[in-house]
Amino acid sequence: MSSLDKNTVQSLVGEALDKISSKSTKADTRGLRRWKPSKAPKGNIAISVKEDVPITHPISSSSKTPVEASGFAISPATYNEGKESGIYATVEGAVAASKKAQKELSDISLGQRKKMISAMREIILKNAEILSAEAVKETGMGRFESKVIKHQLIAERTPGIEDIQPVAYTGDFGLTIEERAPWGVIASITPVTNPSATIVCNAIGMVAGGNGVVFSPHPSAKEVSLRTIQLLNKAIITAGGPPNLLSSISEPSIINAQTLMAHPDIKLLVVTGGMKVVIESLKYGKKVIAAGPGNPPVVVDETADTKKAAFDILSGASFDNNIPCICEKEVFVVDEVFDEFKYRLKEYGAYELSQWQLKRMVKILLTEDRGPGKAGTPNINLIGRD
Repeated sequence: MSSLDKNTVQSLVGEALDKISSKSTKADTRGLRRWKPSKAPKGNIAISVKEDVPITHPISSSSKTPVEASGFAISPATYNEGKESGIYATVEGAVAASKKAQKELSDISLGQRKKMISAMREIILKNAEILSAEAVKETGMGRFESKVIKHQLIAERTPGIEDIQPVAYTGDFGLTIEERAPWGVIASITPVTNPSATIVCNAIGMVAGGNGVVFSPHPSAKEVSLRTIQLLNKAIITAGGPPNLLSSISEPSIINAQTLMAHPDIKLLVVTGGMKVVIESLKYGKKVIAAGPGNPPVVVDETADTKKAAFDILSGASFDNNIPCICEKEVFVVDEVFDEFKYRLKEYGAYELSQWQLKRMVKILLTEDRGPGKAGTPNINLIGRD
């Protein structure tokens, strides 16, 4: 974090936002380059929240670890292929099953579809702690209490059929009725950073739109991803929906993901992950909705409530160990409030690094440091870890 004059802040943020929105495939699109300010920085702030600072809100005060407190132990996901689990050994089997289910869904009323969505929300709320514990245990990334909040938020706030209500227009030239049609069967590629949460969010929105979905989870999050799909299918069936509306491959892999994206019965690709998988999805000549890495900048100017800004930025940057791409990643502060804002950050538990400590930290966090203005290579074994 650097102290900059207001004009410099505006210039840097503009460049940062242009960089984020660009389609460049160069390595430095993974993060904003280190800006060289017109003034020497007054200090560097590492957003590292102390354990005794109540930035986030734990679910429980139990002395057990989050995974122990959930009572959950990971075991391989079990399924009966061709039954109701939606888990198949082949891409062809998964696509065929969801295609059949989607045709059955097209004959179901919106009222019934609404009941299915409600059942999906309910089952995730009931299993939020279990899925959160498994995600942390299996991937080693993030925080249990943050993931519980994510599951609750997604289950309750992801839009359902209320976004697809028909609209009628009338006037001098007659009557027009607008109704949204489903794509059919959608391929959804999901990440290791937010495995079950991404599946839930995509499933609710896509089923609400009348679609079937074939998921291709990240191999490092296989068990929690497959279990989430099973839970959602159970809810759909309980509410009167067709079996296997959501499906997946039992052994996710890069090859299986490529096979899925190339499948002729898949018309829409929804991809969440790194730049490589996003770029790969653009090769198949299909409609793509993709979300790659995010590096959101924050601006604190002279009009800010520095106390609230510091608290909110620390809360966001520490949430789930900063693995969500929407979390704050860097802060631009105007000179007028720099000292006050830095004081507030430290008040809430941020730690200020010396230049020597910063250099040591860079050596730990990067496996390759290419120097100022160039993106380094992060140590993947440290991403999202406690």
